[in-house]
Amino acid sequence: MKINKVKLGRTPEAPISRREKIHTKAMAVLSAIVRHGILITVAFSCIFPLVWMFSSALKTQRTVFSDMGIIPDDPHFSNFVTAWTEGNFGSYFINSVIYTAGVVIGVLLIASLAAYAFARLRFPGKNLLYYMFLATIMIPVPGAIVAIYVLIMKLGLINTRLGYILPQINGSLAVGLFILKPFFERIPVELEDAARIDGCGRFGIWWNVLIPLAKPALAVVALFTSITVWNEFILAQLILQDQALMPLTKGLLTFWGGQLAQDHLLMAGATITVIPIIIAYTFLQKHIIAGATAGAVKG
Repeated sequence: MKINKVKLGRTPEAPISRREKIHTKAMAVLSAIVRHGILITVAFSCIFPLVWMFSSALKTQRTVFSDMGIIPDDPHFSNFVTAWTEGNFGSYFINSVIYTAGVVIGVLLIASLAAYAFARLRFPGKNLLYYMFLATIMIPVPGAIVAIYVLIMKLGLINTRLGYILPQINGSLAVGLFILKPFFERIPVELEDAARIDGCGRFGIWWNVLIPLAKPALAVVALFTSITVWNEFILAQLILQDQALMPLTKGLLTFWGGQLAQDHLLMAGATITVIPIIIAYTFLQKHIIAGATAGAVKG
C-alpha cells in the first residue's frame, strides 16, 4: 500500500498567484520611485547653486537679493566683461592655467611611475611604504602649512611659480597613487610579458602598455587634481607675494571687501572661474565614468 506524502507550501513548479505578481511589481515600482527620488534630490542640490550663481551674475547689486527669479527680467551680461576687466582676470586666468597644467603633468607622471612600481615590482617594505603614502591623505593642508612654508623658504622658492607648484604636486600624489595602483594591478601581466619579449624595458612597458590602457584612471586623477589646484587659495596667499603671480581665485577678492562687496560681480567672477572645470568634465566624462566604475569589474 503506497502512501502519498503531501508537501506543505508551494512547489517551485507551482504558478505564481496574481496577488504575488501585483505585490512584486508594486514593490519594484516603489523601489524605483524612491531610488530616482533620491537621485533627483541629490542632482538638484548640486545643480541649483550653479544655476543661482549664474542667475545672480546677470543681476545688479540692487536686485541680486530682491529679485528671487531664476531668469532676471533685465539680464546684464556686461557684468562678465566688468568682472573680467576690473578683477584683472586675464592675468590671473593665465597663472591658474600654468599652475594647473604644471601640477597635473607632475602628478600624472610621478603617480603613474610610483603606481607601476607598487603594482608590479617587489622590494622590501613595499606595503608599509604604500600605506604611509596613503596616510598623508588624512593630513589637511592647514595641518602642514607651517612645514611647507619652512621647506619652501629654505629652498629659496618663496614667491616663485615653482614654489607654488611643487607642494601641490606632493599633496596630490597620494590620491593619484590610490587610484592608479589598483588599476595597474588589474592589467594582465601577459601584456607586459609580450612587450618584454619585443624588447621593452621597464620604462617602455610603462609608457607603451600601461599608460594607454590607464587613460580612464588618468582622466579621473587629472580632473580631481585640476579641481584642487584651480580652487586653491590659502597656499597662494602664503607662498606668493607678487600680485602678478596670483591664481584666478585671487581675482574674486576684488569684489569682496567687507562692507563694499559687489555681489553681482562676485557671482560673475565665480561663474568665469567655474566654466573651465565644467568644460573639462564635459570632455573627460566618458573616461571619468569608465575609471570610476572600473573597480566594480574584475579584469
